[in-house]
Amino acid sequence: MIQDFELIKQAQKGNMASFEELLYRYDKQVLNIATSFRNNEEDAKDIYQEVFMRVYKGLKNFQFKSEFSTWLYRITTNVCISFKRREGKHNIDSLDREIRIDDEDGGKVSDFIAGDEITDNQAVGSDLSVHIKDAVDTLPEKQKMAFILKYYEGYKIKEIAQMMQCSDGTIKRYLFTATNKMRDQLKHVFEN
Repeated sequence: MIQDFELIKQAQKGNMASFEELLYRYDKQVLNIATSFRNNEEDAKDIYQEVFMRVYKGLKNFQFKSEFSTWLYRITTNVCISFKRREGKHNIDSLDREIRIDDEDGGKVSDFIAGDEITDNQAVGSDLSVHIKDAVDTLPEKQKMAFILKYYEGYKIKEIAQMMQCSDGTIKRYLFTATNKMRDQLKHVFEN
C-alpha cells in the first residue's frame, strides 16, 4: 500500500488519483466527526464537502510538519465549529453507549454525565436522548467539539489538542466544564 507521504507528494503535483486515494482513506472518519457534531445527514455532507474542498485547496501548502491525519482533522474540527447553525442540531443516541475515557478506562455515557447512579425508575417515561441532545446543544462550540471528539469519537486529549490547535490543558478544561454543564442541565431528568 502506498504511504500517505507519497500520495500527498503526488497530489501536490496535480495527480487527482492520489488525492482521491487520500480522500477514500479518511472520508469515513471525517463524515463520522461531522455527523457526531451535527447529527443531521445534510449538514454532515455539507461539512464533509467543505473539509475536502479546503484540503484540496490547501494540500499544495502542506509541509509535513504534522501527520496528514492531524492536519485533516484540524480542518474538520474548524469547519464543524464555524459551520452555521441550522434547525437540525446534534443528537446523541443513548446514555448506554459505551465510550472510552483513557486507553484502558471506559464506560457508559451515563457514568460520566449523571453524577449519580441512574435507576430504571428514573429513566421510565423520559426521552433521555432528547435531554442529552439538548444538553450537548447548550455547550459552546469548542466545548461541544472537544466533548464529541473525546467521548464519541474516542480521541485522546493530546490528539484533540492538535486538532483544535490548543494545549492539552485547554482541552481538559473544555471537557471538565462541558461535563459539569451537562450535569447541571440533566440533573432535573434524574431527580425523582
